[in-house]
Amino acid sequence: MPNISVELLSGRTMDQRREFVTAVTEAAISILNAKRESVRIVFTEIEKSDVANGGTLVSDEV
Repeated sequence: MPNISVELLSGRTMDQRREFVTAVTEAAISILNAKRESVRIVFTEIEKSDVANGGTLVSDEV
């Protein structure tokens, strides 16, 4: 059973999530020979104020 964890900055739409889930599930079926019903994807939303790149909070980037 593939368990796929995805961390995303908050703000993605439900349609974007649906499209992502479809594409990743299809890839897991094709590449890993997984059964569709066994592919599990969990999203974790991260706030921009909780992430820094190169010493700058993402929320401070312009």
